[in-house]
Amino acid sequence: MKTLSENAAFGGTQGVYSHASSACNCEMTFAVYLPPQAKEGPVPVLWYLSGLTCTHENAMVKAGAQAWAAEAGIALVFPDTSPRGEGVADDEAYDLGQGAGFYVDATQAPWAAHFSMWTYIREELPTLVFRNFDLLEEAQGITGHSMGGHGALTLALNHPEQYKSVSAFAPICNPTGSDWGRMQLGAYLGEDEATWQRHDASKLMAESGFPTPVLIDQGDSDQFLGLLKPEALAQAMALKRQAGTFRMQPGYDHSYFFVASFMEDHIMHHAEILHRL
Repeated sequence: MKTLSENAAFGGTQGVYSHASSACNCEMTFAVYLPPQAKEGPVPVLWYLSGLTCTHENAMVKAGAQAWAAEAGIALVFPDTSPRGEGVADDEAYDLGQGAGFYVDATQAPWAAHFSMWTYIREELPTLVFRNFDLLEEAQGITGHSMGGHGALTLALNHPEQYKSVSAFAPICNPTGSDWGRMQLGAYLGEDEATWQRHDASKLMAESGFPTPVLIDQGDSDQFLGLLKPEALAQAMALKRQAGTFRMQPGYDHSYFFVASFMEDHIMHHAEILHRL
């Protein structure tokens, strides 16, 4: 692991690091925020997954998360959204290829050689992070925005033994029924739609739910509402009688102004659950 930068922030440390990833077969960059409480001992950790076209830097700089994480005493990890670099497959479309890994393990050419974001986020990067930072492996939460909200929900719903808390900002809720999903899942996983199901938060929620309360925020002025399909997840939560809150926020769009506006609520949501473990 290489240290690219470290800066003091709100009494803690905001670092950016890189490493050679075997899952993605390329160099990957990620960021870790350690709150001031980490100087005294291990703290819980919240994974933040970013959306289309983003890197680790978007949320690190724009989400305003560090101040609330310092107050709550939890660490933050900001992974990248895809493999990158020369030799890594890409596409002219902004919503496929580099910057658009969709948090799946691709099985189809030309993506399979590098696009293993599911394994990277769930296995490889946690192994590296817990080896190098004093964090509580048994107290992990996960959140994200847009494509990252999709990733956070599907990872948590598939693996509640690993992620003890989950929330999302404007997630892609029903990718198997949306143009933000069908194209990418078909490209990465192939035409057999049975392989897509474990990557659809609405279907997973209806089937299994989640052991702890979930928090979803969605702006009602979001320019991508037709692609996100929040109604599918809201209906699934209601049918499953899932504990939690789905909030439609009047006037908010899909930007990081929206994310930053409600970041405090999400940090505290995770802190309340994780600190009880």
